[in-house]
Amino acid sequence: MTEQHGKILFSYGHGYSAQALARRLVPQGWTIYGTTRSTDKTDRHWADGITPLVIGADDLTAPLSRASHLLISAGPDAEGDPFLRNHRAEITARAPHLTWAGYLSTTGVYGDHGGDWVDETTPLSPSTRRGKCRVAAEADWQTIRDLPLHIFRLAGIYGPTRGPFAKVRNGTARRIIKDGQVFSRIHVEDIAQVLEASIQAPRAGGIYNLCDDDPAPPQDVIGHAAELLGLPLPPAEAFETAKMTPMARSFYAESKRVRNDLIKRELGIQLLYPTYRDGLRALLDAETTAEES
Repeated sequence: MTEQHGKILFSYGHGYSAQALARRLVPQGWTIYGTTRSTDKTDRHWADGITPLVIGADDLTAPLSRASHLLISAGPDAEGDPFLRNHRAEITARAPHLTWAGYLSTTGVYGDHGGDWVDETTPLSPSTRRGKCRVAAEADWQTIRDLPLHIFRLAGIYGPTRGPFAKVRNGTARRIIKDGQVFSRIHVEDIAQVLEASIQAPRAGGIYNLCDDDPAPPQDVIGHAAELLGLPLPPAEAFETAKMTPMARSFYAESKRVRNDLIKRELGIQLLYPTYRDGLRALLDAETTAEES
């Protein structure tokens, strides 16, 4: 495919959310370079119009030098953002020539608010190691002069292959009950439409929360999935005594409701799936259609 000027996206950490964006951009004539750590480039289901680049094996400098847009999806590690650590000079050199750069962060940067509401102006006070790493990475990206940076703070992501139905069906779903616990979440297709809208109407320095309209306790989501499937409600387990991995338990360390007014007001977003009920129903319908076809 011939590269079109102004439609070249360099996607670092071309995973679940980035692939959803790519499905929107490729039909519009975009060229997308996506990084992967896998040497088998076929196991990521690379679509036409996307060129896979293996980190540590392929040259990233040349495609980065041609990019008009930059998307960073890979998370930071204990030493900071790996992309900046290894390619700061190239990114800095390219920054004045980029039209848009997007960094996918997390609503975990806000920390615990006991179920209260937060928005983009809420001070950052993460209580988990992951959240603290994200705050540091956001700040590091903001130091790149002339970079048209947009930060997107994502709530819990779900969508095709990332819904609760499989666990409900095989009996491994758990309804962990912690008093007052509430999460915000976002369907991957709504992430993609927000990113596309921002690309079309960039505002350098913009920070946006990406979540739906209905923060809810996690056990309610599992319960609704069981109801949709016509299966018994998974038994409730008290958080205090439930057997969980440290990673799983850490997700319950913070409780908050996240506001999404800014993406609606500034980017004109109308959510495709404004509640988890809408999203789960659509996922199940898509499964049924796929089985019948």
